[in-house]
Amino acid sequence: MKLLSKLTAAVLVMGALFFANTAKAQTTPANAFRLGLGIETGVPTGLARLGSTFTLGGTARLQYGISNDFAATFTVGGYHFFPKKIPGSDKRYGSYGEIPIKFGFKEFFVPNVYFGGEAGIAYEKLEEGWGPHRLDLSPGLGYANKTWDVSIRYENFSGADQPRFGMVGLRLAYGFGL
Repeated sequence: MKLLSKLTAAVLVMGALFFANTAKAQTTPANAFRLGLGIETGVPTGLARLGSTFTLGGTARLQYGISNDFAATFTVGGYHFFPKKIPGSDKRYGSYGEIPIKFGFKEFFVPNVYFGGEAGIAYEKLEEGWGPHRLDLSPGLGYANKTWDVSIRYENFSGADQPRFGMVGLRLAYGFGL
């Protein structure tokens, strides 16, 4: 929980700094495309925390402004779950990753602050090949201006007859208009 507290504090500090510098920035101009390239880190939850220490990855998010306060999103990328050591040995659990393909939205409820939601599919990449694909649901809260997008979210991976797991993630992205 200490790491989660630090991630939350970092998001709040970065959000305050960005808000102080660009309080009047319009982030989702209607009828305009934006592309955000982000780096992501997180803490595994559920079954994933038993064999993983943290996650690291990157995503590309295409955003289309439907109105000045609402945008549709399309996100692709990848997350790597770094394995823990197996107790009582020098070996580690198997390494794996998730490759998400998600559609979603961003709703700005005050200037620069948004609630977002995404749904899609995630393909599991194991050391020895491909694993199952899963439903990927991801609600989040973020701050965005004309250049930066910082968000925190919960990502849930689930499937029929498969164990559920996820991560609490932090995303820092650089965005620009197309």
